[in-house]
Amino acid sequence: MASPVEILLAATPLVLTGVLLVGLLWPATRAMPIAWLAAVLVGYLVWGNSVEYLVGASLVGVITALEILWIVFGALVLLYTLMQAGAFDRINEGFAAVSDDRRVQVVLLAFFLATFIEGAAGFGTPAAVVAPLLLALGFPALAAVIAALIGHVIAVTYGAVGTPIIVGIESPLGTYSDVIAAGGGMSVAEYSMAVAAWAATYHALVGFAMPLFAVGMVVYFFGEERSIKPALEVAPLCLFAGLAFAVPYWASAWYLTAEFPTLIGSMVGGAITVAALRAGYFLPEEEWEFPPQEEWPAHWVGTIEPGSVNEVDVPAVGGTGGDTPAADGGTPTTSSAASELSLLRAWSPYVLLVALLVITRVSDGISRFLTEGVLIPIETGFGEFVVGVAFAWNGIFGYDGLEASVGWLNVPGFWLLVSALVAIPLFGMSGRQVKDAWLEAGEKIVSPFIALVFVIAMVQVMINAGSYPGAAVEESMIELLAVATATVTGAAYPAIAALIGALGAAMTGSNTVSNITFSGFQFTAAQELGLPTQIIVGAQAVGGAIGNLVAIHNVVAALATVGLVGQEGRVMRLNLIPLVYYAIGVGIVSMLFSYVLFPGLF
Repeated sequence: MASPVEILLAATPLVLTGVLLVGLLWPATRAMPIAWLAAVLVGYLVWGNSVEYLVGASLVGVITALEILWIVFGALVLLYTLMQAGAFDRINEGFAAVSDDRRVQVVLLAFFLATFIEGAAGFGTPAAVVAPLLLALGFPALAAVIAALIGHVIAVTYGAVGTPIIVGIESPLGTYSDVIAAGGGMSVAEYSMAVAAWAATYHALVGFAMPLFAVGMVVYFFGEERSIKPALEVAPLCLFAGLAFAVPYWASAWYLTAEFPTLIGSMVGGAITVAALRAGYFLPEEEWEFPPQEEWPAHWVGTIEPGSVNEVDVPAVGGTGGDTPAADGGTPTTSSAASELSLLRAWSPYVLLVALLVITRVSDGISRFLTEGVLIPIETGFGEFVVGVAFAWNGIFGYDGLEASVGWLNVPGFWLLVSALVAIPLFGMSGRQVKDAWLEAGEKIVSPFIALVFVIAMVQVMINAGSYPGAAVEESMIELLAVATATVTGAAYPAIAALIGALGAAMTGSNTVSNITFSGFQFTAAQELGLPTQIIVGAQAVGGAIGNLVAIHNVVAALATVGLVGQEGRVMRLNLIPLVYYAIGVGIVSMLFSYVLFPGLF
């Protein structure tokens, strides 16, 4: 049994992360190297790991980060390619032109468009893109940020084409492959897909109401009088939209793979909802509008004038925006230029992406070639390297338990780049536009690279510390913390599992990183208490999504795009309302699943 001192020291890297990120508001690029160093020192001084072993465990984190960044880079290249070509403006126009009612625009842009962008790019992109689009339509800057952050929460579990599941769940749980095979009869990859399906079930049961929540927050806090009545007037539309999204979303998670739920849910649900509105269904009898602009409080508006459609730059994720060249590569794209594209043509690169991912996932022959087709092992004194369609490093520095890989062709990053390349001739893009799109994506990957490398390296040190031959403490740091938490909370643990994931995302600004940090923690705690692990780890995946509502990194990025930096506290306080709703809802469902409906599930 570990001593209280060992448990306290095991928690030091996570506590330090919270203090630096949330307490002192340090950027992750500064905080995470220090947290990683703390984990290394604890591993060396308390767990008795060698320096070589700790470096090897950290390298596992570096390689894992490269796989995440390969996906994110591809996602950003495709997104910025569509922005440069004007296709993204056309997609936005297609939604905005359906109705001038602000409540309808919240449903179509802050929910459907934001969830689509989350599924396509993730990593803080939706709010940073959608908020200035709402601002351009005449929304107060603060309302635009609130709506965009709330609207995309249901999609965050599968952001960036499944990255939070593929990398955030599957990668760290590789350590538990033998336990998963013995207890559930599944591979780690199959187990991760099962977790993704249960996460979608949580979201479908609780999150289908998020369009109504987003509309309610906007009309109550930004209307002429504080009343929820205008939201209730469009409740049928909001609930229809939520269900139109949730049904294909849930079905995709259960019957396809983790890459697709958000993309298919937003595309299918959005098409159904727009068609219903165009047919005259669910349109409100009277249009709802914000109060006259001269009556808006100062904290509602920033440095960018609301309603200036052609003056608001299409933003770069995490930054303050940048001009989007038109077809000649020289001036910002205007609405008229974007309108020349058909909606089908504007959407076509993403339609192609879904088709490519489906084909490569459902065809065993293609899938096998992408993962095993050309692999060349190279034995060295530092372990075995494998190069080809994938890269792997097995037995890092001679330690059998240390290994990592990157599936260059099998992960979505490759197909995102293929779709971006196809978009170049499809939209007749100039060389300057292509260059700007790739440079923008490259620039935006630098900060995530630094943060991800150190946070995942920290987690790998914490996970592997107990596996070192002759380690002073047999359990890993994560296992110690999980057992201690399970002991304290006991049977109530399912009710707080999602909150643990939310805390991780709030601290790090990433559902993926929250999953990497806590999925092993949740798995161990579930086993310790005899709970169904898929249900508990699924709650972790959902919690990592809802934590994005108050993640300081996402809030700052969104506020920067509308010129409203400095209102972070106000946004986070307001977003605690949907966070509490989601956390309580998921907690109740988790308790029911764990003790009443599926207690025998592995």
